[in-house]
Amino acid sequence: MENCLFCKIAAGTLPAHKIYEDEHILAFLDLHPIREGHTLVIPKAHHVWFEDLPEPLATRITSCAQKIARAMKTLYQVERVSLFYTGIHVPHAHAHVVPMHHVHDVTSAAYLQEGLDHFATPPQLAPDQMGEIAKSLRTRL
Repeated sequence: MENCLFCKIAAGTLPAHKIYEDEHILAFLDLHPIREGHTLVIPKAHHVWFEDLPEPLATRITSCAQKIARAMKTLYQVERVSLFYTGIHVPHAHAHVVPMHHVHDVTSAAYLQEGLDHFATPPQLAPDQMGEIAKSLRTRL
C-alpha cells in the first residue's frame, strides 16, 4: 500500500527505531509512547485488521511480543507488560507492547470513573446476558 505509513516503515523508506526484524515482521519503537519502550510489532505485508492476519503470522507477532515483554520486564523492572491491537491511527494491523508502570497505562475510560488513582470495576452483566453473549460468539467461531 503506497500511502500506508507502516508499509513505508517496513519497506525501509521511512525511518524507525527497530527492535527486531525478520522476513515477515518488524518491531520498532512507537513515536508517541504510552511508556518508555512502547513497541509496535507489525506484519511487513499489509493487513488492515488483526483478525485478518493469517494465523501463522499472528502467532509470529505474538511470539515476538512475548520476547520483547520479557526484555521489558528486566529492563524496566515491571511486573506486567501489556499486549494489544487497536488499529485506531494507522490502518495496518499492529500490536502494541507496553511496559506497565501503572495500572492505568493502557486502560479504558470505563475503568476511570473514580479518577486516575483508582481502578473502578465496570458493572457486571447478568449471568443470562453473559450466557447469550457467549452463545452468540461461539456460534460465529
